[in-house]
Amino acid sequence: MDHIVLEVGLAISLIAIAGLLSAKLRFSVIPFYILVGMAVGPHAPKIGFFDFRFIESAPLIEFMGRLGVLFLLFYLGLEFSVGRLIKSGKSIAVGGTIYIAINFTLGLLLGWMLALPVKEILVVAGITTISSSAIVAKVLVDLKRTANPETEMILGIIMFEDVFLAVYISILSGLVLSGASSLGGVLLSALMALGFMLFFIILGRKAVPFLNRALNIRSNELFALVIFGTLFLIAGIGETIHVAEAIGALLTGLVLAETEHMKRIEHLILPFRDFFGAVFFFSFGLSIDPLTLGGAVWYSLAAVVVTLIGNFIAGMLAGKYAGLSSKASANIGLTIVSRGEFSIIMANIGKAGGLLAILQPFAALYVLILAILGPLLTKESKRVYTMLNRIIPLENTKKEQKTPARQIDES
Repeated sequence: MDHIVLEVGLAISLIAIAGLLSAKLRFSVIPFYILVGMAVGPHAPKIGFFDFRFIESAPLIEFMGRLGVLFLLFYLGLEFSVGRLIKSGKSIAVGGTIYIAINFTLGLLLGWMLALPVKEILVVAGITTISSSAIVAKVLVDLKRTANPETEMILGIIMFEDVFLAVYISILSGLVLSGASSLGGVLLSALMALGFMLFFIILGRKAVPFLNRALNIRSNELFALVIFGTLFLIAGIGETIHVAEAIGALLTGLVLAETEHMKRIEHLILPFRDFFGAVFFFSFGLSIDPLTLGGAVWYSLAAVVVTLIGNFIAGMLAGKYAGLSSKASANIGLTIVSRGEFSIIMANIGKAGGLLAILQPFAALYVLILAILGPLLTKESKRVYTMLNRIIPLENTKKEQKTPARQIDES
């Protein structure tokens, strides 16, 4: 542990260089953070005192990355509101079902077309179904789209995915790791996840007067301790009952967004969101070994194509049901196309169960491609939509001219 401060300092310096380079090129910063992490990953050289493998500090950097996910989702919750979420409850349930059904079915078909065994097909379907909440949150904040009309559907799908994830991990772990799965355990896990979310959504409407009084703290130090303690405690409680800690952070933000202290909390969180969020993407890159990716290229490219198609179709259908414009609907599919931490979890279950070794490099390359492509597609969503609309008519011009309030922010 003698050089852990040096290693962390080196990691942060590399992240800063990647950020400066992305700003110079005017490109999304996320791919740069991931790629620099890959470049100094498991097989990086040691030059004097500078060990680019980050052997001693890897657990600390990974933990700092986890904090980054919490801050990203917490901030995203602050930018939203429980009221908007409740009003869109039915639309979100239908939209989330559409999204999961389309992407999961396409994942199963992909595994079958690749002639994989049954268990491997189930793992592939899990890898290709769940989007990265961290990347989606980062993109929405960076592009200032948190107030867009489609954002409530995007957040709703993220939370809907978490309920599906709780159920599916229970089933998949049982099938892959033990050869069986308890129906009662699966149902209990799903109900606990759903109940946890509903509790906090209802709390956000009922506890506002109490929270306004409780957070009326003059000392900035004590105010920060109360907010951070609440955030980590609720995220941790969520994790213990199989709700992703990131969703716990999102729900905490949604609740506190209803209080009169929202702006003060937002100002407090901003620097932590930016710093730890950058560390998360760097840490994610560290986990990918470039030398193992070659054998999975064609599998991963096929999965990327399937995901792009499935996401776009699901976004259009979910948005149409919610009464959004074609442009806003297209933006749903383009924004949540990124894959990340949850896909890697699925692949790790396959590894723990002794399934085909191809699953690990397949997931890593697939996630890397979409982690780079997703933010780019979101940033250029206007151009992508215009290009697709020339090929396939996507909008009903007369109808959408009557509902300008539903139009997407073109910025």
